[in-house]
Amino acid sequence: MAERIYVVSGHPLKESFNCALATAYADSARAAGAEVRRVHLADLQFDLVLHHAYLQIQALEPDLLKCQKDIRWATRLVLFYPLWWGSVPAQMKGWIDRVFHPQFAFRYAAGAMFPDQLLTGRSGRLVVTMDNPPWWYALRYGSPDRKMMKAMMMEFCGFSPVRHVAIGSVKLSNLAKRLRWLDDLRAIGRQDATRA
Repeated sequence: MAERIYVVSGHPLKESFNCALATAYADSARAAGAEVRRVHLADLQFDLVLHHAYLQIQALEPDLLKCQKDIRWATRLVLFYPLWWGSVPAQMKGWIDRVFHPQFAFRYAAGAMFPDQLLTGRSGRLVVTMDNPPWWYALRYGSPDRKMMKAMMMEFCGFSPVRHVAIGSVKLSNLAKRLRWLDDLRAIGRQDATRA
């Protein structure tokens, strides 16, 4: 059975290098036999703000309902985003807050300390671009986006395994380095198309 991969681009600019990496990955995975769906968050219409926290579930806009349908369909969720202030851009954070709500991604039973994970049976991948070299970001700051996105979001909801790819320094890179990174993402796409 072909891997079903849902690729989410979280950079607001479609002409960004981050989006070029997502395209290289998606095209390679598709060519290797995976079924691939892709969304660019900047194309979606939705309110970023969780107005009532999770005290009540805010009605989802049609674009977000489609995203939930595609997440349920997928066997692998791959999120591409740039590192901004040690985290994801606001639109991706708002998307996570709205899409991965209780009853869709997790559910607490009465009196339970830990939730039921509602998105098990899926793997994940995070691909983040940054201006720092990844080793410096990890050493100096402890990779806060990785902790948040991998452990506190994806694994919390049941994704396993979740792999992380950090790419940088994009700001200081030259064309040859960027072409190597694009090749790396093509290779990862081919691997993900055939690996559970």
